[in-house]
Amino acid sequence: MPVLAAALSVCGCRSAAPTRPATAPTLQGDAAHPAQAHGWVDTRLYFGLGPADHPEQGISESKWRDFLDREVTPRFPDGLSVLDVYGQWLSKGQSVPERLHSKLLIIYHPDSAENRDRIDAIRAAWKKMTGDQSVLRVSEPADVSF
Repeated sequence: MPVLAAALSVCGCRSAAPTRPATAPTLQGDAAHPAQAHGWVDTRLYFGLGPADHPEQGISESKWRDFLDREVTPRFPDGLSVLDVYGQWLSKGQSVPERLHSKLLIIYHPDSAENRDRIDAIRAAWKKMTGDQSVLRVSEPADVSF
């Protein structure tokens, strides 16, 4: 074992934990990514893309991304998350729930009338595009820091 240790030290092959530079960049002072945010909201929007058992009958991934690029990103360019989810929805007048392939859009944003209007515009654009009855919105206060 002493020979191996000596050989490693001679060739410079040793393992060390990476170190962070003393002047690592931070987001502090960036209005879009505050160190501590007050009055922010976690808004979640649920979009039904189509039947879970027949995805070819619903909204395609490319059409979803087009919607995201056209309707969502311009309204919330600072960031968002999208998750694939499975859900069920009982349509008005139906006795059996539809099983749906869905997208969950998560946006953290300052709570303001302007941002609430942006959220409502996204929901309206989806309903207009798809003919869906609803886009579920859940908003809760969020303790956010970056």
